[in-house]
Amino acid sequence: MQPGAGGGAIRVLNVAEKPSVAKAVAQILSRGSMQSRAGRSQYNRVFEFSYAINGQACHMLVTSVTGHLMELEFEERFRRWHSCDPADLFHAPVRKSVPQDKQAIKQTLEEEARRCQWLVLWLDCDREGENIAYEVIEVCTGANSHLNIWRARFSALIDREIHESVQHLGRPNKLFADAVDARQEIDLRIGASFTRFQTMLLKDAFVIDVTEDGRNLVLSYGPCQFPTLGFIVERFWEIQAHEPEEFWIINCTHTSDEGTASFGWIRGHLFDYPSAVILYEMCVEEPMASVQNVRNQEKLKYPPYPLSTLELQKRASRYFRMSSEHTMKVAEELYQAGFISYPRTETDNFSPNTDLHAIVREQVEHPVWGAYAHRLLNPEERLWRNPSNGGHDDKAHPPIHPTKFTRGENNWSPDHKKLYELVVRHFLACCSQPAVGAETTVEIDIAGEQFNASGRVVLAKNYLDVYRFDSWGGTLLPTYNIGQQFVPTTLTLDSGVTRPPPLLAEADLLSCMDKAGIGTDATMHDHIKKLLDRCYATKDENTRFSPTNLGEALVMGYDEMGYELWKPYLRSMMEADMKSVSIGTKSKSEVLESCLQQMKACFLDARVNKAKLLDAMGTFFARSSRPINETQNPVEAVRPCAACHESEMVLKQRQTGEFMVGCRSYPQCRNVVWLPGSISEASVTNQVCPICTPGPVYKIQFKFRRRDIPPNFDVDHLGCVGGCDDILKELMEISRFGGSRSQAAPPARGQTPNGVRQGPPRQDLHTNFRPAGLLNNENPSVMHSQGFRSTHTQNPSNASGI
Repeated sequence: MQPGAGGGAIRVLNVAEKPSVAKAVAQILSRGSMQSRAGRSQYNRVFEFSYAINGQACHMLVTSVTGHLMELEFEERFRRWHSCDPADLFHAPVRKSVPQDKQAIKQTLEEEARRCQWLVLWLDCDREGENIAYEVIEVCTGANSHLNIWRARFSALIDREIHESVQHLGRPNKLFADAVDARQEIDLRIGASFTRFQTMLLKDAFVIDVTEDGRNLVLSYGPCQFPTLGFIVERFWEIQAHEPEEFWIINCTHTSDEGTASFGWIRGHLFDYPSAVILYEMCVEEPMASVQNVRNQEKLKYPPYPLSTLELQKRASRYFRMSSEHTMKVAEELYQAGFISYPRTETDNFSPNTDLHAIVREQVEHPVWGAYAHRLLNPEERLWRNPSNGGHDDKAHPPIHPTKFTRGENNWSPDHKKLYELVVRHFLACCSQPAVGAETTVEIDIAGEQFNASGRVVLAKNYLDVYRFDSWGGTLLPTYNIGQQFVPTTLTLDSGVTRPPPLLAEADLLSCMDKAGIGTDATMHDHIKKLLDRCYATKDENTRFSPTNLGEALVMGYDEMGYELWKPYLRSMMEADMKSVSIGTKSKSEVLESCLQQMKACFLDARVNKAKLLDAMGTFFARSSRPINETQNPVEAVRPCAACHESEMVLKQRQTGEFMVGCRSYPQCRNVVWLPGSISEASVTNQVCPICTPGPVYKIQFKFRRRDIPPNFDVDHLGCVGGCDDILKELMEISRFGGSRSQAAPPARGQTPNGVRQGPPRQDLHTNFRPAGLLNNENPSVMHSQGFRSTHTQNPSNASGI
């Protein structure tokens, strides 16, 4: 970016991803000489100062958002759980907008953008940050379409990086933003559809006591969350399926003046006892051991690759028992305080332009590892080695490394100290020579059976001197020469039992996710946390995971269906598609269409085979007495229930074909409105009645059977059950006293079967259904055999409207 010099000062609106980053950027660029004022949001202040970008005088305004400014959601009509068939969510309209709790931030951006010429985006330099950048662009250009838009790219909140970034501005990357948009929409549609399906099918069918409030239980499904659960369940099944098997092994030791050597049997072990006994007896009968080979060779233990996010999480889990979620929280705080580089990176190799010596030099004064840093910089020590290339580069950020020296801040927790130490020691280690060892392997023969022993001595520790987390021990063997013979000190036939693999530890789970392409380095910890929050899995003090009954039942159900929704393959393909969008080889629309088409087919098949999911749940949970929600015939919410004030009145169709609007909390609440028997079709719309209260009361699109309504009535009618619809009242009146013509031999309205006219004239008739708010204890109701409450009251004079 080379803006021209000259002219008046340009007003530049700078937007960071978090308030703390905005403050840090402003302090660095202004060198502390800045003014601060409140924005519309109390948490997102505006900092002002003067600055020059490539010689151009600028009046800088720096403010922030708080992560994503917008949310992707379904249109209002589809947000209510029972408003549509969950399958419709694969193509229901969605919109991205600023939620109510971020309207103040939006107002700040709009007000500041109107008075500026440039917009500089200081969002995190990854796909997610680029997506947030385009959310900011949409809001700001909505207020000022003439903004000149720039992108600042940086990896650490330190003076050198920030100043260099603002002097080399670029343009935002729309492809990165599109990739995130595609992922968000795919996850929203798949997650919402399967979550509603699972929850509505299973919650009321079983007694699931995993939460304190079972009525609010949500059985969520996530395209990343479920494959992650699958790894845990699969290992658990592996352990359960393990059958211990006894084996036999021949062990041999030899003790001399120089020490003891333990020789291992080349065969490893045998499961056939008679064979093992025969071989052992052969060795006992001819016990003389003959040295067949002695190998002495130099061995190197190489330092780790530069530190990526995934490795940071895995190593913090192994070394400190820190969860991946907590690791990322602490790392983010260290980054925002300027002590480490950006902690969300897939890169594990340094650019040739990185001044690695300067980073090491900053650590020389540290009381613990400063001496090692000094040795590393001393050419006479010959300890320096350029870091190896791990083969991964996200083209956005360097590997995680220290960016500012500290002996430890007063406000740091022990975990902050541990993580900073890990980052520093890891960086110093990857710039160091490998450890050097001498390894000796001795091979012997006893009665034709081969045994060997190995020993190692470390000649030069090198990087191991600073990287205390690694060890490279070994035993020193006595001296042996080829052709030497000796009688073993012990020769035993021992037995053992095969053991199952251990439960997955967090570091191993992260490795599984990484190899399968599930999630990204920056999101893996979120998927793990969701499993714990949803009560699908538990984690012990050794960070090992076990599935709960609920988690195992869900995976078992889908497995019985024959679908691999809990396997990583589908999500792995999705992640590959996102990458294709980010580099421009596939379009966002192309990926959305193919992925959602595939997943909708899976959803429809899973719903057809729902009995297998029910059977799997029945293996772990007791059946409840509550009725099962049928997701094939979804009920649609019409209005709040004014009887119980806790649930919604929903549109339902009985097996006999009749429609009604009843409370979803049945049988606890029996509030119901019966609809005319002449209705053949009915569906709730997103149109709200402007008259009826309490609301919102959604209008219903009715289709009537022509033969069951008077000629002057339309077959199609958009009606309201809140009490304002005279046409619906009239048709209900006809239905009540005349009945549907499809019924067998109904009496004429107002007549008995023998033709004697009864009842008041038509204009004095009252409808037999009422708005929910008119049902009360003073108006007793009649119970029908089907168990629903009828609003046909015993006191017709109190009935008024529908």
